[in-house]
Amino acid sequence: MQSHLDWRDARLLSTVDLSADVRLFAIEPSADFRPPTPGSHIQVLVSIGDRQESRCYSTVGPSSDGVYRIAVKRLATSRGGSAFMWTLEAGSTLRIALPRNHFELKRNRPAYLLLAGGIGITPIHSMALALAGAGADFRMLYAARSAADHVLADETRAVIGDRLATFADDHGERVDLDAEIAALPQGGEFYVCGPIGLMDAARQAWARAGRPATQVRMETFGNSGRLVTAPFEVAIPRLDRAITVDATETLLEALERSGVAMISDCRKGECGLCALPILDADGEVDHRDVFFSDEEKAEGARLCTCVSRFSGSRLVLDTPDRIAP
Repeated sequence: MQSHLDWRDARLLSTVDLSADVRLFAIEPSADFRPPTPGSHIQVLVSIGDRQESRCYSTVGPSSDGVYRIAVKRLATSRGGSAFMWTLEAGSTLRIALPRNHFELKRNRPAYLLLAGGIGITPIHSMALALAGAGADFRMLYAARSAADHVLADETRAVIGDRLATFADDHGERVDLDAEIAALPQGGEFYVCGPIGLMDAARQAWARAGRPATQVRMETFGNSGRLVTAPFEVAIPRLDRAITVDATETLLEALERSGVAMISDCRKGECGLCALPILDADGEVDHRDVFFSDEEKAEGARLCTCVSRFSGSRLVLDTPDRIAP
């Protein structure tokens, strides 16, 4: 749990099922409501077994009524957060931290291209509403496995109309990233939220188009990667520690559980505060962050402990600025 955050009580007002596995939660803080900006997230304390952990969820919409809304997808591979959230009923008391934003929407750009994949719609929906309200030039693309997975599509289309284009895998529909980027005026910005494969494809298409890397911004769920989520071992020679990272926890959580004083913030692979140097690895590091560039990930010098996984028998890390009791 992140002790430096300003936790406060909140009440769950209601829940609405947006699909078979996505539920919308309306949460009212007890005090000090802070309006979220597009791309913001709130952190929620969840109970997993005998411990409490924090989970980040993007806010949905402007919260003009003083209520935060988050959409939580129940995952078959859940580490416990989504499963806990789905046990809650209206009237439940929660502990939350006020909104923070590592995926900020820049204003007054000549044009915008928004791309959402699956549950990645949550921050992109908020951005689309804000851009429409500002009279900005933008287009929004929403890809999902099926039409039934296009949660919030109707609500978004009601505001932005035909600027929204949806794509369903089971209908054989695919986003033509090269064409969409080519149609974006120079100086326009690209915002992407979705699974790691979608973000990789978007980043590569952006690079092929010769667009500046500073004009593409991405956010990840932190739970989608290229390797199967499985337990692994990590050694920290400086602290004389060998730690098992279970499939239901992150490397960051395992380090904290073992008494390593870590520094972290987003816990979604965006801010880089929790990154540690890699000393040795006899397998593949599954980087699930958007903080490091493709080149930095290929170098294998560091990893974001909040989201990265490992496939191999020995991962050795250093903790130059962390301490253990």
